[in-house]
Amino acid sequence: METPETQPQPSLALKPNRAVGITGYGAYVPQYRLPAAEVARIWSGSDEDGGGPVIEKSVPGMDEDVISMSIEAARNALARAEICACELRAVWVGSESHPYAVKPSGTIVAEAIGAGNHIQAGDWEFACKAGSEAMIAAIGLVGSGMANYAMAIGMDTAQGRPGDQLEYTAAAGGAAYIIGPAENALATIEASYSYVSDTPDFWRRPYQKYPEHGQRFTGEPAYFKHITSAAKTLMKELGAQPGDFKYAVFHQPNTKFPTRVAGLLGFSKEQIQTGLLSPRIGNTYAGAALIGLTAVLDVAQPGDRILMTSFGSGAGSDALVLTATEALLARREKALSTEQYIARRVAIDYAQYARMRGILTLK
Repeated sequence: METPETQPQPSLALKPNRAVGITGYGAYVPQYRLPAAEVARIWSGSDEDGGGPVIEKSVPGMDEDVISMSIEAARNALARAEICACELRAVWVGSESHPYAVKPSGTIVAEAIGAGNHIQAGDWEFACKAGSEAMIAAIGLVGSGMANYAMAIGMDTAQGRPGDQLEYTAAAGGAAYIIGPAENALATIEASYSYVSDTPDFWRRPYQKYPEHGQRFTGEPAYFKHITSAAKTLMKELGAQPGDFKYAVFHQPNTKFPTRVAGLLGFSKEQIQTGLLSPRIGNTYAGAALIGLTAVLDVAQPGDRILMTSFGSGAGSDALVLTATEALLARREKALSTEQYIARRVAIDYAQYARMRGILTLK
């Protein structure tokens, strides 16, 4: 008779019952950019140091929000998936800046892209890993056989208190992913693993306009512990080493954190460089790791193995291992690349930024 000590232990890695993958993906970055030097000019009276390694951040236009940007990314994902939106059985939007407190973003996005009424739709919240949380749910839905296609989106118009350090980096943008059967995938998904804890590193209470930092919890107990735990556990479960991966993508609230965590895990700067977008567009919060992955998929070759690890305050990390397929080469040209979105920039000054973000109002 088996005892608890002799029973085989279940795998910590989450593997779907049927093989699945990313059948379509799409990024969106607003065209407006606020240089870090502009923020420094207003609050420190000098533009010498700017915002450090973050050169500028993306800012949503007057008519842009999480919903409108999600629709753009979703349409790009559908173009690459080469499927009708009517085949989707879920449209989930992960964000920490949904336009409505009570009204889902997912239903509006689903209707705008023509997904129809016979779907699951809703919003996800887990700070900066709301998008990857939706991805894992989509993997479960498709991997169980309950659906053939499901869409997960990570998108934000992140908030930063005027004069706060976050104002240098809190940006806008994100990505949409369609999860489907592996035979139609641009990148197959091998497994995922999530690591979470109750760590009070970052929060925003109801009716509070700007978020707050639990300063001493932000680095070691939150970001570094959760990302290293998630990535190490998944690699161990799969018998993988950092050298087995062509690319690695980590959540990027700034440039320093993902560079350091890559070193702690044994990844080189070359492995993370392609997906490290924060110096040019800032921290897109729920879209940060996801948009970094789109930049990698834009250049990856068949057989390239990719590790993506997100992070969300509160706190938790999702790690996924993917492998690019032959189908990626032709179908990634069906929509604008992430690099094209980044290059499509219009610089603004702080006064324009204040008006566009509602810092300066007439009421």
